[in-house]
Amino acid sequence: MRILGIDSSGLVASAAVVDDEVLLGEFTTDYKKTHSTTLMPMLDELIRMLGIDLKSIDAIATAAGPGSFTGLRIGAATVKGLAYALGIPVIAVPTVDAIAYGLYGSKRLICPLMDARRQQAYSGLYRFDETNEFIVKKEQAPEAIEDIINRINAEDEPVTFLGDGVPVFRDYIERNAKVDYDFAPPFASRQRAGTVASLGRKYFDREYYTSAEEFRPDYLRQSQAERERAEKAGANA
Repeated sequence: MRILGIDSSGLVASAAVVDDEVLLGEFTTDYKKTHSTTLMPMLDELIRMLGIDLKSIDAIATAAGPGSFTGLRIGAATVKGLAYALGIPVIAVPTVDAIAYGLYGSKRLICPLMDARRQQAYSGLYRFDETNEFIVKKEQAPEAIEDIINRINAEDEPVTFLGDGVPVFRDYIERNAKVDYDFAPPFASRQRAGTVASLGRKYFDREYYTSAEEFRPDYLRQSQAERERAEKAGANA
């Protein structure tokens, strides 16, 4: 089965094609460019370099949220357009799950941190069992960094932190974590479309997929503009 993976949920823009157990190709950038200018050229170049036809793609796996509202919208528009044109399903992969899955085989707890501003992170808790089955111990959600670290301390197990929230919260972690912890290396510390596609294949086998028309990103919370409108409406009530 050939799956196109896309991730534009954060600062990273990434596209990949996975064919059964083989990562055919992946383009990933994390450098000061907007997804509106990088994602489609990246996809075009990936398909050109691989020398494959888009019609050979069986499904599209996308990081469906949470993350940057703008990035998710750009990704959703791209995915919906491609999936509709090709007549193939969309596999909505939770962003935080995909980040954690990048540490496949780890024997430590895995705690992704995506910076959500206001001293919060989109986070969850994950592990791989003795057969390397991916276990979601706590589903992704926005939480205060204080609550995340308190939960980690209560687990009392070695943990690996990763994600774009690590540079933001590293000082807090170093001051407050009471368990053995480390930080993922650069090649495994951010979103990657190859990981999205690989985990997407597992979800597809469980029939966790939808149509282009029905697919919606999962923001998990209101945007800043929506929060400000709600606060203004409450103040004027």
